Amino acid sequence: MSKENGEKWEEIIKKVDDLQYGTVLITVHDNEIKQVDITEKKRFV
Repeated sequence: MSKENGEKWEEIIKKVDDLQYGTVLITVHDNEIKQVDITEKKRFV
């Protein structure tokens, strides 16, 4: 894993830690993370 991808993974992990409900879509091209889409859902009880 390259240093640049390691930094990207750290950022992704931070976002996932803050996400209670939702999805994370990671787009990879030529063995590199190119895009991260985070969709957060709010649940009301």
